[in-house]
Amino acid sequence: MIGTGKNALAVSSTVETVTVNPGNIAKENKEKVAKALTDIFALDYEKTWKKVTKRSSIETIAKKVEKEKTDQLRVWMQQNGITTGINIDEDTKRYYPYSTIASQIIGFCGSDNQGLDGIEAKYDSELKGKQGAIKRHTDAKGAEIGEEGENYVSAIDGNDLVLTIDLSIQSIAEKYLEEACIDNVCTDGGNIVVMNPQNGDILAMATYPNYNLNEPYEAYTEELKQIWDSLEPGEKTKNLQAVWRNKAIADTYEPGSVFKLVTASASIEEGLVTDIDQEGQFCCTGGIEVAGVRIKCWRHYRPHGSESLRLGLMNSCNPVFIGLGQKMGVQTYYQYLNKFRLLNKTGIDLPGEANSIFLAEEKAGPVELATISFGQRFEITPIQLATAVSAIANGGKAIQPRVVKQIVNSETGEIKDIEIKNNGVVISKETSEKVLSMMESVVAEGTGKNAKVAGYRIGGKTGTSEDGVNTNKYVTSFCGVAPIDNPQAVVLVTLYNPTGEGGHQRWAELRHQ
Repeated sequence: MIGTGKNALAVSSTVETVTVNPGNIAKENKEKVAKALTDIFALDYEKTWKKVTKRSSIETIAKKVEKEKTDQLRVWMQQNGITTGINIDEDTKRYYPYSTIASQIIGFCGSDNQGLDGIEAKYDSELKGKQGAIKRHTDAKGAEIGEEGENYVSAIDGNDLVLTIDLSIQSIAEKYLEEACIDNVCTDGGNIVVMNPQNGDILAMATYPNYNLNEPYEAYTEELKQIWDSLEPGEKTKNLQAVWRNKAIADTYEPGSVFKLVTASASIEEGLVTDIDQEGQFCCTGGIEVAGVRIKCWRHYRPHGSESLRLGLMNSCNPVFIGLGQKMGVQTYYQYLNKFRLLNKTGIDLPGEANSIFLAEEKAGPVELATISFGQRFEITPIQLATAVSAIANGGKAIQPRVVKQIVNSETGEIKDIEIKNNGVVISKETSEKVLSMMESVVAEGTGKNAKVAGYRIGGKTGTSEDGVNTNKYVTSFCGVAPIDNPQAVVLVTLYNPTGEGGHQRWAELRHQ
């Protein structure tokens, strides 16, 4: 079982599998056996007839069927005096009570109950248990040898997993992610990560669109349902693999100006800024020249002028962060990328995690350093960014994200706690508090004002970047932290190519924010 402690998200139910031994079915009974199996299990008669008459030891007729159906077969066999050649064996079927909830996290199983994706695949060895068996010594013809008789080996249930996922938060996250993707006409979907920065617990992780775990090979949108039967097998596979993909861990993107939080943190930690409210420490003239290349501020047409670091973050002013990157230099900046665990996978306990794509340190020149400083011309995964911001939120600790927090032994009930992994100190608590204070100002008065919630102290940062080179596609995101005085949640929302009216109107303004 996979669950949250209170709610079961994946369970195994008892079903039965029907097989036949063609050689053990009398010739005069084969036709009526084939017809009965066809009628009871709604099968194709010709295919069933071939199995019943085939010269083989065993043929599978129906897998994982409910007992109601096999009971009908049992009654028919009794009424017709059929005692050999038809086998009904107990089996298990994986069932997902909440259908689509957390589909890309949980994953699904194949026909043999082997985990194929998500938690089901990652923890397959813990979940699958061991089948029971009846052992005896026989000769080549099946006759029993010796006097030992049959030896019954009991089946062992698989262990249970307790996830960090909060079902209420997961449900809410999925609901509003779907609304955001539909309202903003996000052609490539979106994802959301909700992480507890104190211990790395993933409270919610969702990708839109999602799919029904009980029917993982079926069409998952109304549009696809209309054309599904006409699609070639290759196109079906392509569409299915796309929706199974957990974009939060498997897809990289340019984070845009959310990444300015990393530059700000490193700059304060290095002592480049001691007073985040010092007026006139920076001056935006609409752009900055780096190695002969002029890089514009997003508001180059109306420069921000004199700024403190707080105002620079509130305004999302590119020249401020480019200048800070220049002062740090490539070597120091890359040291912080490493401390924030941005040059490595996070190690989250899910399959298919991708790594970031940064230019090698020795190849990064002044222009490359400048673009990295404000979040462009490199790619990271959403989970890497959420983990980095969590280090800022929790006082400076690099906490590894996790989805499973306990493994419960099915035989003994013994609970094994999955340890919280701390990968070292990234920044000081004082630096953390200063950056959080600036993030609160971003929401209160800066580019993140839409994230205000009455009665709550919330901090955050907006980000928009181009999705690839010359694609004319964009990725917009927002990373929020709450409550600022004792952060319990880091929320990263990422929308891929919002093409709705509102998105088009704000691209020019948000492109470098």
